[in-house]
Amino acid sequence: MIGKIKNIYKYNENAKVLVNNFVFLILLKAASFIFPLITLPYLSKVIGVEKFGAIAFAAAVMTFVETITDWGFNYTATRDVAKCRDDLQQVSRIFSEVMWCKIILTTICFFVLYLLCNCIPYLGTYKNLLFFTFAYIPGHIFFPEWLFQAFERMKYITILSLLSKLVFTILIFVCIRKDVDYIYQPLLNAAGFGVSAFFAFYIILNKLKVHFLIPSLNSIYMRLKSSVDMFISLIFPNLYTSMSTVILQTYCGNTATGIYSGGQKMQSIIDEFTKVLSRTFFPFLARRKEKHYIYVWISAIISVLSCVLMFLGADLFVEYLLTPEFHNAAVVIRIFSISPFFLFLMNTYGTNYLVIVGKENILRNIIVGCSALGFVLTCFFTIQFSYIGASITVVSVWGIRGMLTYYYAIKCKKNG
Repeated sequence: MIGKIKNIYKYNENAKVLVNNFVFLILLKAASFIFPLITLPYLSKVIGVEKFGAIAFAAAVMTFVETITDWGFNYTATRDVAKCRDDLQQVSRIFSEVMWCKIILTTICFFVLYLLCNCIPYLGTYKNLLFFTFAYIPGHIFFPEWLFQAFERMKYITILSLLSKLVFTILIFVCIRKDVDYIYQPLLNAAGFGVSAFFAFYIILNKLKVHFLIPSLNSIYMRLKSSVDMFISLIFPNLYTSMSTVILQTYCGNTATGIYSGGQKMQSIIDEFTKVLSRTFFPFLARRKEKHYIYVWISAIISVLSCVLMFLGADLFVEYLLTPEFHNAAVVIRIFSISPFFLFLMNTYGTNYLVIVGKENILRNIIVGCSALGFVLTCFFTIQFSYIGASITVVSVWGIRGMLTYYYAIKCKKNG
């Protein structure tokens, strides 16, 4: 059996690429797990639960900005480049159009944020923190992971992301010494992204030989238009995910937001591992969608194990990685413990099937409907039941969305 696996790896180029990419992304996600284990206990002790909540609030606001600047290109552009990656002229055209779209969207978001902070007094009180958090957006867009993913060069993503996390981690211990230093945390994050973005662009231009061109305004518009369905699918979930943090901060304060964010940290860390398979298989499935069943089985096993780990490890996570102030975060973790299975349904049959077969409109309709429901529920349950209500709302909507995505994906498969 082992010999057969070795032969498949040795002589099957697709299998070799998948395994190599999976290994590199496992290393990346291991780092995504380890680095927070290093910084989280230190930050929670130095800045406390209230400042932790303020940072979470600013990050939730920036989630909207990041989603807007990404515009769904992480999936649509990855798919398009994966199909023509041997044609560098075509790749350069797609890359340039996407990058200029992102630059324009980032500029618009900056001015909108400036206006909101000056027109809404509540946001104005967090003005410095919000703009410091915004500082990572340029580094984020100039580190185009989607292009490396399309080329299936995951080693570059791994190396550059490790560099970013290392810079950020070192700066945390050097620069944050007391609770008032919390405001510098997002700037340190931006510094890490900036370093990685610099080297990423060097690799793209000099190693991958992709050119950065100046496209026509019409081609930029058409590129934006082509990704609208995917953008809608990605922006609408923020109405109940990120919005729950914003509502929690507004009505329940920093402490409740800090507890919710602390508990959600474990969910996000676990979720990073499930995303490894999604990112590894996406460009492969874009070319070989008949192999989808392999991805389904592997992803299902990982999601079930993740559910068990979250439920059983909730108390240990809070005890060893947070402070006594966060003790109620264990409840949040247990509520989220079923979420890996729901995310498995959403990713496996949504982005990694419906998007690949060109059915973004179906996925868009599912997400818009679930997000509208989620927004109504989060407004009520978060205000009434604080972080418990926010947690239950997010998980419940993920469950509904996951089952609907599965249903329509299977329906599409049967219809050919």
